[in-house]
Amino acid sequence: MSRSNWEVVIGLETHTQLNTASKIFSGSSTAFGAAPNVQASAVDLALPGVLPVMNRAAVERAIRFGLAIGATVAPRSVFARKNYFYPDLPKGYQISQYELPVVQGGTLTIRVGEGDKAYEKVVRLTRAHLEEDAGKSLHEDFHGMSGIDLNRAGTPLLEIVSEPDMSSSAEAVAYARALHALVRWVDICDGNMQEGSFRCDANVSVRRPGEPLGTRREIKNLNSFRFLQQAIDYEIQWQIEQIEDGHKIQQATVLFDPDTGETRMMRSKEDAHDYRYFPDPDLPPLVIAAEWVDEVRRAMPELPAALAARLQSDCGLSAYDAAGLTASRETAQYFTDALAVAGAGQATQLAKPLANWVMGELAARLNREERDIAHSPVSPAQLAGLVARIADNTISNSIAKKVFDALWNGEGRDADAIIEAQGLKQVTDASAIEPIIDEVLAANPKSVEEYRAGKEKAFNALVGQVMKASRGKASPAQVNELLKKKLEG
Repeated sequence: MSRSNWEVVIGLETHTQLNTASKIFSGSSTAFGAAPNVQASAVDLALPGVLPVMNRAAVERAIRFGLAIGATVAPRSVFARKNYFYPDLPKGYQISQYELPVVQGGTLTIRVGEGDKAYEKVVRLTRAHLEEDAGKSLHEDFHGMSGIDLNRAGTPLLEIVSEPDMSSSAEAVAYARALHALVRWVDICDGNMQEGSFRCDANVSVRRPGEPLGTRREIKNLNSFRFLQQAIDYEIQWQIEQIEDGHKIQQATVLFDPDTGETRMMRSKEDAHDYRYFPDPDLPPLVIAAEWVDEVRRAMPELPAALAARLQSDCGLSAYDAAGLTASRETAQYFTDALAVAGAGQATQLAKPLANWVMGELAARLNREERDIAHSPVSPAQLAGLVARIADNTISNSIAKKVFDALWNGEGRDADAIIEAQGLKQVTDASAIEPIIDEVLAANPKSVEEYRAGKEKAFNALVGQVMKASRGKASPAQVNELLKKKLEG
């Protein structure tokens, strides 16, 4: 069986929990980790005599997202009741939006793959609508029974629906990552996937080239990018095998089991008419004035694409570097803060080496110690100072790593203080370097002979010996120049 004979069609529905302090239609707290059922009010449960009241902060976050993706923010949208029975939905319906969502259209540009094989793709968004979350069923430690925690009931969600524009698990993951970065960038969601703040449903179907769209199956509640990729890959393979074995795909909702790496059927898939949508009689239409949209627009941060373009035009960075530095708002903030310390006069000169350090040594150390860049022991100002000392030849790259280690461990207030205290300043005086070179040449006659016989590797070995003898302090450029003169003189 070959996947090349099949086309894969994927669309994602993403439930993004809005980072408001209270719920979408009540004043109950949305804080994570409270004891079960202490944050479920009468309004959240729709008890008789109570009425929902729209949370203005949730609407503002929806507007912010709409502006970020270039969508239409509907001047008038409507809330509907989505009717279904489930134990963690005690009122028997969920308040959502159906025919008239608050955000309509928009696009998200994603970058798929790495290196020379990387490519960009524009994914269209269908809509994003406001709704409330349901509660949660708990199945552990209940002596064979299940419990219901209604703390999440009424938590504000923005459900973001893409068009079926993705054709591989790699594209789906790239889209999910880009969306995750964007909702955190515009500060509408904390993005904590472990706590359920950002979770994806993947609609997957396959077809032979030229045929109509196949029957889709929806994989529910994927809360990690790794599980998203694994689930989609398994589902693609499963659907192809089913069709090639003569079976028809039945529309269904499935769950992914990380332990087995397989999807399993949860229920046959409902269509919209099964939910008996109708306008919620307790909520008037949501009206968003143009002035409110303009107010939100003025408060928006510079978006990733705009910042990436500016870093390329103003600082001469490559598209790859600019994309890496704008992958998260925290990384972008760190880099731009460091660049600001460097000053306008040095920004262009230091931008590339700064980018290399942020995405290289700093990122690797943060990753090893499981730290976020916002809590880096090395501040943007300290890193800018370190890179400046490399640029003006005060220290070499190898010495710079020692200075970085010292900064990381809190051994000095800045690079200059550490260089001074530890005597790390690079030696550039030829009169100090030449005696070291003479000693190395005298001690390594075989390498000298090999170099003069045309073996370039011998030269590198001699450079290494000189740097070792100088304890890394000699200027590599000076060493290369002086050594070559002596060998060829």
